[in-house]
Amino acid sequence: MKILIVEDEKGISDFLKQGLEEEGYEIIVANDGELGLEYASSKKPDLILLDWMLPKIIGLEVCKAIRKTDLKTPIIFLTAKDTIQETIEGLKAGANDYIKKPFSFEELLERIKIHFRTLEDNKQLTLGTIIIDINTHQVFSDSKEVLLTHREFELLLYLIKNKGKVCTRTQIIEDVWNIHFEYDTGVIDVFMNSIRKKLNLSKDEDCIKTIRGVGYIANDIN
Repeated sequence: MKILIVEDEKGISDFLKQGLEEEGYEIIVANDGELGLEYASSKKPDLILLDWMLPKIIGLEVCKAIRKTDLKTPIIFLTAKDTIQETIEGLKAGANDYIKKPFSFEELLERIKIHFRTLEDNKQLTLGTIIIDINTHQVFSDSKEVLLTHREFELLLYLIKNKGKVCTRTQIIEDVWNIHFEYDTGVIDVFMNSIRKKLNLSKDEDCIKTIRGVGYIANDIN
């Protein structure tokens, strides 16, 4: 999962980046509101940690601007502002959560996990223009439905769930095929070729890249 940190205090952003990367998250940092707003759109984060007091554009206006677009990305405000009215103002602007500085990293981490569990409960994941609906087993690319076999669906779902991480062929054969003994992993390439063809993805410039001799990695295209 990818988290965007919009925070102008370098000490705080460095601390959060290191801690969250150690938890396995992919981290992007923006040090002002203008860049934060740009990254919210271009980098397609799965969650945004947003400071209130920011240079160029304050966090409250960044939040409002994000919510005027189609982005439904969860936003957690990190701020020293602590009055009830300010909390309400932040939530009305479109924030999903609010944590006051100074805060416990452990508490923040648990809140992040809660929001990611909520995203999973919604049963819809994205990869660039690809949308996969877990409830209905439907896949859409550029708003058009793409018909995949059960195994193709499971393979694509696995790569999207592990977006930003290299998935080795051994991991895939164990987790998707549920085979825990020596097996010809070349079968994965056959299914990947079929998925790419159906989604109209090229081998060199698509959002699912082959890591030669290792496996695959799924990433949103910037």
